[in-house]
Amino acid sequence: MRIIVNGQQAFGQAVLEALLKRGETVVGVYCGPDKEGRPVDPLKVYAQQEGLPVFQPASFKKAEVWEQIRSLKPDLCVMAYVTLFVPEQALTIPTHGTIQYHPSLLPDHKGPSSINWPIIFGKKKTGLSIFWPDNGLDTGPILLQKEVEIGPDDTLGSLYFEHLYPLGVAAMLEAVDLVKAGKAAKQPQDPNVGSYEGWCRAADAQINWTQPAQQVYNLIRGTNPQPGAWTHYQGKKLQIFDSALISDTSSAKSGSVVAIDEAGICVAAQAGQVLLKRVRPEGDKKIAASEFATKSGLSIGDQLG
Repeated sequence: MRIIVNGQQAFGQAVLEALLKRGETVVGVYCGPDKEGRPVDPLKVYAQQEGLPVFQPASFKKAEVWEQIRSLKPDLCVMAYVTLFVPEQALTIPTHGTIQYHPSLLPDHKGPSSINWPIIFGKKKTGLSIFWPDNGLDTGPILLQKEVEIGPDDTLGSLYFEHLYPLGVAAMLEAVDLVKAGKAAKQPQDPNVGSYEGWCRAADAQINWTQPAQQVYNLIRGTNPQPGAWTHYQGKKLQIFDSALISDTSSAKSGSVVAIDEAGICVAAQAGQVLLKRVRPEGDKKIAASEFATKSGLSIGDQLG
């Protein structure tokens, strides 16, 4: 089967590498255009090392791009982490169509930040979907899904790199096998259920210390490492990354510092406290919270937010 890989970054490279390792015929690789000031996409680097033709269109909405895809005579397109919109005119060119990876249990959490939001919302479970993309946003029929538990201390980083990433690569290979065998499901999504959330941006990651400590903790871990939860101290932005939930309650005002030690900075919220372990002061690099306390002169009773 002649396969096109369309993707980017480490996940796209891992999928391509896995396909080649087991002897699949990859006839072309698509990835995003090079951007000045940024490293070359590792998918592109790896594909070129393997002697594969690489294509980097700025848009898939052009007839000349469709003709380019058609010239490769593909049987299947595998989309592994694609941010550019690909219309049906391109999706349907391969004999067996196109399949795509999405890191949520569709139809829940359609959209670009589908790993962040389940953690932020305090969910206990998420997963991944391999689906048949269409002209909607993550709305196409489902081929297969895999569930993943969200641990109480999972972060965006741990959930992706330890679970959704490796499981996603394996699921892509499983999906290719199902297509080959003519057993690939096409289960329509119910348009009346599920959810869509946009990008999880810095504006969404501002901490409100008057919220319950569990909710604050979910926001911190759901945005660690990107975009990074944040608050203010002495009028300057302070990003918060590694943290822990402390169940002890106190009568301290929400956002006030209740303890400082080598473990970090303990801050009061509603019905609990959050221990800040690693932070990034405005204009600085990530440092231990205890180091930040020393450098900034932060004291017990000081207010964040």
